[in-house]
Amino acid sequence: MKKQFAALVIIALALPSSLAGAQAQGIVGGAEQGSADGALAAGPVGAVVGGAVGAVTGGVGGLLGIDLRSRFHDYVIRQGLPSFPYAASLRPGDVLPLENVAYYPVPPEFGMPPEYRYAIINDEAVIVDPRTHRIIQVID
Repeated sequence: MKKQFAALVIIALALPSSLAGAQAQGIVGGAEQGSADGALAAGPVGAVVGGAVGAVTGGVGGLLGIDLRSRFHDYVIRQGLPSFPYAASLRPGDVLPLENVAYYPVPPEFGMPPEYRYAIINDEAVIVDPRTHRIIQVID
C-alpha cells in the first residue's frame, strides 16, 4: 500500500510537465502520453493512473485537441462550403435536424474516428456523429 501511494505521488509530480501535451492531443493522445509518462515515473501502476489522468486532461481540449483546432478551422474556411442556418446555439450534445444539413468527411490528418463528419452551421464548423446527428465538438 505504501509503495502504491509513493507511486501515485511520483506520478502526480511527474505529470504536470506532460499535461500541456495531453491537452493538445485530445482524449486518445492524452491517455497515451499520460500512460507513457506514468510508466516512466512509477512502472505499471503509474501507467494506469497516468493514462486515466492524461485522458481526462486531453478531453479538456476536446476531441480534436487544442493544437489541431485552429488548423481544422483554417481547413474548413479554405473549403468554402455553404453554411446551414440554425436557430439554436451550438453545443456539444445537441442534435442537428435530419434534413438539409450537409456532412463532410474529416481528413485523416486530424486523427478523428473515421465515422465522424463535420458540418458548417451558422458559419461555424461542428464535429458530428452522422448516425445520431449529435454535435460532438464545436470548432471556434
